[in-house]
Amino acid sequence: MYRRTTGKVISVEPNYMRVEIRIPLSYKNKNYVGTIFGGSLFAATDPIYMVQLIQIMGRDYVVWDKSSSVKFKRPASTDAYAVFEFTPDEIEQMKSEVAEKKEIDLIKPVYLKSKDGKVFCEIEKTMYVADKKFYKEKKLKRSNS
Repeated sequence: MYRRTTGKVISVEPNYMRVEIRIPLSYKNKNYVGTIFGGSLFAATDPIYMVQLIQIMGRDYVVWDKSSSVKFKRPASTDAYAVFEFTPDEIEQMKSEVAEKKEIDLIKPVYLKSKDGKVFCEIEKTMYVADKKFYKEKKLKRSNS
């Protein structure tokens, strides 16, 4: 499915802390006015943070995409690029919060830009991160009620 967004993963650090994508302007994603269709820009960013966090956090956690919003700043008339990055401090903070609260919502922005840094759009992703044992118990309680 990701291929249909026209997004291309161009770089993944072995520890998944940084992922870079490119969305080339092509006949497959041009809109009526010749720029990259907003849906392609949005869809190409959709799974990245969630997949990163699943890999980074490990098997003791549950990660889901919860919501997203997009703010278009200017038409994407050239290839678009995005960097998805977590720092070790962010990961430790998340693990600490989940240990205390059992589940959290993490809000993280990503910017789609031209090669020279002009922002085409800003996307804000909200991810749900939970302790796996807590999540399973919560799910079981919901299904029993």
